[in-house]
Parts: sequence; structure tokens; C-alpha cells
Amino acid sequence: MAGNSQRRGATRKPGSKKGATVGSGGQRRKGLEGRGPTPKAEDRVYHAAHKRKVADEKRVPTGRGGAARGTERAGTSRGGASRGGGPKGRGSVQEIVAGRNSVLEALRARIPVEVVYLASRLDADDRTREIVDIVAGRGYDLLEVGKPELDRLTDGAVHQGVAIKVPPYEYADVDDLLDAAEASGRPPLVVALDGVTDPRNLGAVLRSAGAFGAHGVLVPERRAAGVTASAWKVSAGAAARVPVARATNLVRALGELKKAGCFVVGLDAGGTTAIGDLQLATEPLVVVAGSEGKGLSRLVREACDVVASIPIGSDTESLNAAVATGISLYEVARLRREA
Repeated sequence: MAGNSQRRGATRKPGSKKGATVGSGGQRRKGLEGRGPTPKAEDRVYHAAHKRKVADEKRVPTGRGGAARGTERAGTSRGGASRGGGPKGRGSVQEIVAGRNSVLEALRARIPVEVVYLASRLDADDRTREIVDIVAGRGYDLLEVGKPELDRLTDGAVHQGVAIKVPPYEYADVDDLLDAAEASGRPPLVVALDGVTDPRNLGAVLRSAGAFGAHGVLVPERRAAGVTASAWKVSAGAAARVPVARATNLVRALGELKKAGCFVVGLDAGGTTAIGDLQLATEPLVVVAGSEGKGLSRLVREACDVVASIPIGSDTESLNAAVATGISLYEVARLRREA
């Protein structure tokens, strides 16, 4: 009603006016203060690193009495070659060797072992029993893990319930291969690989080298396969017996071997002689195999004293490095026996 002084309206109650605020006066200083440095991941109880730290602290070496339960995250290489600082030395990553035969051969050869993994509820056989006996006798750390954890550690490889973590592979020098030949009392026989990038091929070459008496394998440091877990697996333990040298420059290393009295024989489909008729087989020998696609590089081919070939059917274009090397080493071993 107009002019009604009793009408209620938006009136301020006495004493409710806030008024002006004079400065912050440090009222929000506490809110601006930091919480200190961020704790390390392993010190944060909710972090995965803290759980791994606790599991590692609980892990203890085992004796013949049984396995310690727990898990450990292994620093494994996922399909790449171990990298090192030069032709001789260790790489920068650790490797997982999986499979009963590979693990048993590695243990028999006394390669360095950091941890042994056994799957829980493992179906024991003669190999696993020998593995457990060796591990117990040498005091290696033994962990019993579930199959999913073992699958993760081995990156899904066929592990047969057994795996070991080994330090990075220690490469030899070219001179070490010659020393091994001298100690054996036989003419040197070395395999060199030019541009072979598949570690499984390297593993197969190592297996053939061990079977036919080669004194070592020579690989380039770059753009070539190294001794990884895949190579260990395929070699079936031969990587523990056959030394592998790594050269910064393959052509230069072949030159050093030639100066030491070795003949260099390259394997190529267009070779001038069949490998089975090689007259140099009884001499100190270096057999060089190239990649299946590109074959021998130009400089490596020029460094060869002889280029030999393997007679194959016309329907087959070529053999891969591992197969060609195995056949060639067999022929060299046969010619040496018949000499």
C-alpha cells in the first residue's frame, strides 16, 4: 500500500554492516605455506614403489629347505640388444633367461645369476630337480612366484615355470677368440655376422657354433643383434659356452683377424666356390654371414678372401643367416675331420 511506512522491505539490521577490511593482515599466510618436499615414491605407502620395496625387504636367500615367497620387478630388456660402452664390457640392462633347458645350461656353465624364479605348483622333472639342487648348493636367491607374474617377467615367453635373472652379457674382445682357439689346440674357427639384427638368429648361430667347434662369434656393436634373452633362449645354453665378441667396426676387426693369420670366407649366393669344396677349411678361418635380405655389405665382401655359396634348389631364393651358418660350419667340421 502506497505510503505505508509499516511495509517490510530489504532493510539491514543494525550492526550487520561488514564495513571495509583493512589489509590481509596475514589472514591467509597459513594457506600459502607449502607442505615441504615431496616424499620419495618408495616412502609413499600407496605407491607401487613402496610395495616393491617392502617385498624386497622380505625376500631372503634360501637354502635346501625351500623357496622364499615374494615377487620382484626385474629390469629386463624387451626385445632389444644390450648396450655397452664398447666392444668389451657389460650392457646397461638385465636379462631374463627362461625355459628349463636354457636355465639349466646357464647354471651348469656357472654364469652369474641374480635371482632364480620358480612357478608355484611346478610339475617337477629331472631338469627342475637339478636346477633346485644347483641353486640350493650355491645359495642363489630363489623366489616362488605365480604363473601370471612369471609371464610378466618373461614378457610372455615360453618359460616352462623356470626363469633366472642374469646380469648384462659380458662381451669378449677379438683377441679373446684367438686365445680360445690357441688353448684348444685347433685352428681358429670364428663366425662373424654382418647386419643380422634378429637375436633369435644370433642364438641359433651360437647353438651351431657350439655344436661344430667354433671358438667364438663376432658381431658389430651397432645395427646388429646382441646377446639378449631371446638369443639365450634359442641358443639353448650355448651362449654360456661360446664367447661373443663385439667390434666397433666389423671390417677393421676382420682385418685384425687376417693379420693374425686367419682367412675370411664370406657366404653369398653368388660365391665362386661351394662351401663343401672349400680348400681353406683346414686353415684358420673366419666364416662371415650376412642378413637374409641384403646379404654381405660391400665393404665386408671386399674384405673376404673367398666368397663361398651353398648349393640350394632353384625354387628357394636364399637361406637365413642362422641356417646358412649351421650348414657351413658342418661342412667345415667335416672337411677338417677328413683332412
